[in-house]
Amino acid sequence: MIRKVRLYTPGPTPLLPAAQFAMASADMHHRTQEFRTLFLKVLAQLKVFVGTKNDVIVLSATGTGAMEASVANLTSPGDKVLVLTAGKFGERWTGIVKAFNCAPDVITAPYGQTFDLAEVRKALKPEHKAIFVQATETSTGVRHDVEALAKLRNEVAPNTLLIVDAITGLGTTKFDVDGCGIDVLIGGSQKAVMIPPGLSYLAVSDRAWAAMETSKNPRYYFDLRKERKNAVKGESAYTPAVALIAALGAALDYIANQAGGDMAAGRDALIHNAETNAAATRAGLQALGFSLFSPTAPSAACTAMAVPEGVNSTELIKVIKKRFAAAPTDGQGEMAGKMVRIAHLGFFDYMDTIAFVAAMEHVARDTMKQDVAFGAGVAAAQKVYADAKAV
Repeated sequence: MIRKVRLYTPGPTPLLPAAQFAMASADMHHRTQEFRTLFLKVLAQLKVFVGTKNDVIVLSATGTGAMEASVANLTSPGDKVLVLTAGKFGERWTGIVKAFNCAPDVITAPYGQTFDLAEVRKALKPEHKAIFVQATETSTGVRHDVEALAKLRNEVAPNTLLIVDAITGLGTTKFDVDGCGIDVLIGGSQKAVMIPPGLSYLAVSDRAWAAMETSKNPRYYFDLRKERKNAVKGESAYTPAVALIAALGAALDYIANQAGGDMAAGRDALIHNAETNAAATRAGLQALGFSLFSPTAPSAACTAMAVPEGVNSTELIKVIKKRFAAAPTDGQGEMAGKMVRIAHLGFFDYMDTIAFVAAMEHVARDTMKQDVAFGAGVAAAQKVYADAKAV
């Protein structure tokens, strides 16, 4: 039988066809008016997509590069910072701040859980230069409450910078960037904007720009001030990933066109799509007897399905790939073998969701020998979809 490959990984995510065509035709030099016009348009679209009046900077680097850039530009050796970690990407923040000789206080939540805000309140001090946190911890399928964290920061340490890794949060979570006072919000190209890896972008507040003038950590390629200066002219400080920027422009056009050309409404529709598919996936899997790895604070970026005792998710994923050409993701590091992660961000739709849940019915019956009725998971997913209000 024909098997159509379906990517269910939370990055890279499935590519938007229009973006692929844009990449193929992006035969232009970056120091020309043609590129400047494109880049200025993309930068303006990104501001609306992120939901901010702040400057947005694009880097030819993956999201980790933007994470490093935020630390390099905003801190000095010896600065006290607060890192909130509940998974592999939170642990990455810890590694980066230590690499730049900051002194981190670290609050850790168990894998699969979010933070106790009372514990954060107790740990946060006015002398902390910055807080570093994820919006969604994709390694565990958890969403953190950034708005509540921002409110707490505003009460306890209003001068402390708030840096949010929203690489999988953008396009799956609503952010009041300016209202909450988020100082840096980071996004990545291989996530909700449906293009290949290689670009990251940062929305940067005025006070973060001011902090860069006194920060003492070294920076060269990742000097955000250089990028800001050049962006005004529609250029980047160094050679940009021209084809990826053309793809990003096509993807942002596509998102806006989902709402008649209204970028903000298109972004909200994209978030609604992720939320609906995530909820339908959770309902479908639970109807089949599976449990969630992150039941109390699930994200819309991806669903982390815990596997039953005695089942290895690494082997289960091999079965899913071999039988259905579907590619979800295993757990990372010590979580390998313990979960299956199914993405919903970007170019995923209801049909993708139904296909995966239906495939898991076969896997549960045939591979795991579970007493599962055909249609049980699909019906639960269908009900969520039917009950969801269209945006």
